[in-house]
This record gives sequence, C-alpha cells and structure tokens, in this order.
Amino acid sequence: MRLRIDLAYDGTDFRGWATQPGLRTVQHHVESALAVALRIGVRHDDPPGSARVPVVCAGRTDAGVHARGQVVHADVDEERVLASAGRSPAPPLEALVRRLNGILPPDVVVRRVVRAPDGFDARFSATWRRYVYRVADRPETLDPLTRREVLAWPRPLDVDLLRSASTHLVGHHDFASFCKRREGATTVRTLLDLDWRRAPAGGVEATVRADAFCHSMVRALVGCLLVVGEGRRPPEWPAQLLHARERPSQAAVAPAHGLTLEEVAYPDDHELALRADQTRARRAELPPSDTSEETA
Repeated sequence: MRLRIDLAYDGTDFRGWATQPGLRTVQHHVESALAVALRIGVRHDDPPGSARVPVVCAGRTDAGVHARGQVVHADVDEERVLASAGRSPAPPLEALVRRLNGILPPDVVVRRVVRAPDGFDARFSATWRRYVYRVADRPETLDPLTRREVLAWPRPLDVDLLRSASTHLVGHHDFASFCKRREGATTVRTLLDLDWRRAPAGGVEATVRADAFCHSMVRALVGCLLVVGEGRRPPEWPAQLLHARERPSQAAVAPAHGLTLEEVAYPDDHELALRADQTRARRAELPPSDTSEETA
C-alpha cells in the first residue's frame, strides 16, 4: 500500500531534507522511524538506525528551512502496517501516527497518515507549493521567542515597494537568475503568487506560491526584494535580473530560517496520475531573452 504522510518540522538543527552521509537530515529520521514503527529489522552486523523505509517528499527544503505542510509518500507492506498496531484500539494508521511521533525527535511531528489514493505521488502529483517568509523589520516586532523562524531585518521595509517590485516576477519565466543551477535541470517555473503584507503582529510576510521551485529560488527572490523594500534598489531591479537569466554576484540570498513550507496542493483523486505524468515531462526551455526590450 502507498501511504500519504503529512508532517511538520523545525529545520534549525537539520542539514536540510535530503539524506546526506554523516549529517542530520529530516529524510533520514523519517525513513528510520518508519522502519522501527513497522518492525523492519536489520542484520546483526548493521549499524543502529540503518534500516529505512524510502520516502518521497513534495519539496526538498534547504538546511535551516522549516515546514508545517510537508507531504511524503511511502510504499509499505500492508500486513506490516496492520501488525504494527499491536493491541492498540485505534485504527492501524492512527496507531502508526502515535508510534511514529514516539520515535521521532521532538523537532519532527507526523500530523496524519492515510492510505494514498491511486495515482498519488507526493512530488509529481502536486499542483503547487506555498511558502511564507517572515521578517521582523522594526524593534517593536522583534521577539526572541520566534527568532528561529523570523528574520530580524535591521531597517524598515516599505510593503508597497515590495509589492511593486514583485509584480513582474509572477508568471511563467526562466528563473535562472534566482536559482542555483544543477546539471540537466531546467530553471523554468510558473510563479503563481508573490505577495507581501504587514502581519497583525507588525512584521512583514512574503507569500510565495508556484508549481515548483528550483534550488534556493524562494530565498533568492526574497533576498533581492528586501533590498528594494528598504530603498537601496529601484522596484524595476528584480525584473531586470529576471530577464538577464544569469545569477548576479551582488544579489543576496535571504537566510534560511525565515522560510517555512506551509502547504502543498493536489488535484482531485481522479486527476492525480495525469498530473504526475504531466509534471514528469520536462519543461520546455524559453527562447533567449532580448534584454534591450524586456528591461526597458
């Protein structure tokens, strides 16, 4: 059976989502906890924690980035799921949630486990991901209790400038200027929303939603826009960088800890497999940019 697992984590003490040898990662803890919960054993000469149940996530978060709405899937033996409940009076998947949360460290929490519908793929079936970046830009909004998830910015930000600068970034573009390039990977994405608001607590929040993101894309967008929001660059600057399709050395990437993956959306069950097939198809590259026209 395929399981859909919804989880949240504080990314502060992790080196990102993806498993890396010798480093503490969210994926490693989740896969190891599943192995323990489902009683998947190891050989006598294997090191502790080496048994793992492979999972696929909706979006790989960088080191220090948090998640409230991460989604993963795992393919498991249904008999093991039933057996893992033991004498618990709860339904097997509810019992599995409790068992996983008793095994995982306190900075990772499983919120829900359900049987995934046919065609579900946590990564490829997703229609969009929504991130929020949080900034405290005034002394009265600084809160030491939220310092692990909110960026302390030393200068006031103008929300109107931030919104104006963000307008031309929304849409279907090549975001090479805001991504770390990876061999064979496209940087074409559809940015559905990039909006800024003054939160009730007084800080500033950027909501960023797209079909998918390339490596460090959200943090690069936010880092560029913060410079505009404090008045050091004109609102046209981010659009100029976008059309240049080359990552500039002077564009800063915002720190990881202000960023949280809040939500992943999926289509109706009957459209899951089709969506996955569409996503697997490589995005077509965009034609070369004529910067003399597009940055005018």
